[in-house]
Amino acid sequence: MGTADVEAVWRIESARIVAALTRFTGDFGLAEDAAQEAVAEALVSWPLAPPANPGGWLMTTARRRAIDAIRRRTALQDRHALLAADPAVDSAVDEEIDPDRIDDDILALMFVSCHPVLSREARVALTLRVVGGLSSEEIARAFLVSVPTVQARISRGKKTIAAAGVPFELPAAGERRERLGGVLSVLYVIFTEGSTATSGDRLLRPDVAYEAIRLARTLAALEPDEPEVHGLLALCELTAARFPARTGPDGSPVLLEDQDRRRWDFSAIRRGLAALVKASTHGLGPYGLQAAIAAAHASAPSVEATDWDRIVVLYEALGRVAPSPVVELNRAVAVAMATGPAQALAIVDDLIALDRLPGSHLVPTVRGELLARLGRRPEARAELELAARLCANQRERSVLLRKAAALG
Repeated sequence: MGTADVEAVWRIESARIVAALTRFTGDFGLAEDAAQEAVAEALVSWPLAPPANPGGWLMTTARRRAIDAIRRRTALQDRHALLAADPAVDSAVDEEIDPDRIDDDILALMFVSCHPVLSREARVALTLRVVGGLSSEEIARAFLVSVPTVQARISRGKKTIAAAGVPFELPAAGERRERLGGVLSVLYVIFTEGSTATSGDRLLRPDVAYEAIRLARTLAALEPDEPEVHGLLALCELTAARFPARTGPDGSPVLLEDQDRRRWDFSAIRRGLAALVKASTHGLGPYGLQAAIAAAHASAPSVEATDWDRIVVLYEALGRVAPSPVVELNRAVAVAMATGPAQALAIVDDLIALDRLPGSHLVPTVRGELLARLGRRPEARAELELAARLCANQRERSVLLRKAAALG
């Protein structure tokens, strides 16, 4: 077994192992460190002697590393004595890690990794590391930051959790739904970075987006009665279904109207629509409404045949429950398709007047498209050139510059 095998097993088992160790030790940071030590040990020993049960080997080794760490802590003499008293400590620990509690423990791990005391960057890094099983190098590549930056975020996050005395437990029922929104927002950030990279030379980072989908599926299995969990999963599945058609052979973006819809992932569309049904049981929340918009696109045979009036209504509903300038901008695009560019331009100009999205390339991008449709070519070209200057993604920037040049 080589490095790839170790990484594959760890990706599958990481959340279960870290969750069980955190429950056992009561120390999130120690549990994660012990788990990482087990992975390092596996990289050395597995090529020489592959274990029959790789997941069990990692759990046992990580548990032993955690016990060693506890024994070294002079400040934890009570637990040291407990562990040292029993010569069959490993079998005792086996009994403490109850398989029936694993699901609750993984859910608790998600809530700890996304705790409000952490910065957004730390929440994303910790979730990908301890729940998703990604290495610091993988997280650094995904978000185009240095490995030391990721390691620092993870280290600071663990210290913050320890200093705040964050307990390893599921939030009380009254608090859980509010905290669940924080978990969903972290998964949404991870997915959106994968579905449209904010910087770099790639439009998509599918591996990042698919990791968010994997975590969303896990959360949906653990919280089957929460509509917004299914709403987020539906949104991710339906959006990812278009990935195969969103870029050309050279990685350049392919706009929605030019995509070969035969290349869309219809299995993902079916999964997304099924999740949307579950999200609709008690009315749609913000993620469910976005999923409904994605479903309208996924169900249409072409841009022209898309039900743009329905999409406008859905954006209006989304603006009421989760108002934001990005929602307004997207509503403007839908209005342009439903009733024409003039009314949509008024919406965009209101956003500019209120300075709702300062420094974003999205506003001049949409405004340039609308002006071009209205025949105001010099103004449209200026807007698209401004959008290109503001855009940090090289692939998007090249498209904007080509559009600007085409306007003469």
